[in-house]
Amino acid sequence: METFILTAPTPTPTLEESITALLIAFVLSMTIAASYRWSHASLSYSRTFVQTQILGSLVTCMVIMAIGNNLARGLGILGTLAIIRFRTPIRDPRDIIFLFACLGVGIAAGAGVYSGAIIGTIAFVIATVFLHISPFASQTQHEGLLRILLPASKGHMQSQLEEIIREFTVSSSMVAAREAVEGDAIEYSYQVRLTDPSYQPDLLEALRALEITQEVGLLMQRTTVEL
Repeated sequence: METFILTAPTPTPTLEESITALLIAFVLSMTIAASYRWSHASLSYSRTFVQTQILGSLVTCMVIMAIGNNLARGLGILGTLAIIRFRTPIRDPRDIIFLFACLGVGIAAGAGVYSGAIIGTIAFVIATVFLHISPFASQTQHEGLLRILLPASKGHMQSQLEEIIREFTVSSSMVAAREAVEGDAIEYSYQVRLTDPSYQPDLLEALRALEITQEVGLLMQRTTVEL
């Protein structure tokens, strides 16, 4: 067994095969990276991560071509990579999938399975586009925090405010009411869910049109916040 591992013949890719494999890995990983860039919707977009997808595919392709069918080379490269510690945090699980897709393209191209690499990339990009434009797994609620400042002498007119709020929102609830401006005013805070995000200026304009309001503010909230 030891003799087989050390002396098993390993076919070396020709120059044409190496160039073809690297070009296919480069083009397909560029396609995946472009679909990632187009469909990216979170807050932390990283230019270096996009480049890492492409470069990682090329490195994987070179490693697979170097290993070939030689188990000894594979174990040697595995031991070498075990020395390197990758400590870069990836916050979004979706980013990990795109990175794995590019590495998979590099593996397929390095192994000479060009048809699998091409078909797999096409299927992956189609799935990415479909999930991005479809409402699958999306949850848009248009929630926000509405703050209204009233003179303390006009506190009994709170019902007029709530009538206007109900006109532009699906649901609303008062979450806080506190004294402000050394007791001369009362600040009301409402958790609201707008019927449509385009209603924000209309709601603020309607509230400011009341003579009793001193200050009106609306802070829209995100359903996902990255820390």
